[in-house]
Amino acid sequence: MQDEYFMQKAIEQAKSALDYDEVPIGAVIVKDGEIIAVGNNFKERENCAVYHAEVVAIINACKKLNNWYLDGCTLYVTLEPCPMCCGAIVNSRIDRVVYGAKDAKSGAVVSLYNLLNDKKLNHQVQVTGGVLEDECSSILTDFFKKKREDKKQNKNSNCMSL
Repeated sequence: MQDEYFMQKAIEQAKSALDYDEVPIGAVIVKDGEIIAVGNNFKERENCAVYHAEVVAIINACKKLNNWYLDGCTLYVTLEPCPMCCGAIVNSRIDRVVYGAKDAKSGAVVSLYNLLNDKKLNHQVQVTGGVLEDECSSILTDFFKKKREDKKQNKNSNCMSL
């Protein structure tokens, strides 16, 4: 039940990214049962590829704790983390990751790779997947559907103005 509660908070972060036309992915970091940091995608706003929701949340958590070492923390994120985000998770020593939807194109937790539990790395992470998966997935599906419709609409309106 606790996982669903915090995933719902990550979903709220994902929805807030929509206000900025960002891909709606949200993340929260929890320590001792309390949210210490949140994040959503900032790539478009900052014109920087590294501002994924997980990285933004990790940066915020490190500032909050005044420490890069995030042991005892759980990261909740609406989409399975990519390789870059998994690297940040491992390097910050987060204990646990809970994700919503799988990412068949760049997921590095179970879909394409298993980076969070690679024994060659110096830290492994406990993983729980599929929490509120349908809701997490539908936010992304709806976003990209609207993007395609908008693109098609713009293309059609440009053709009509010729």
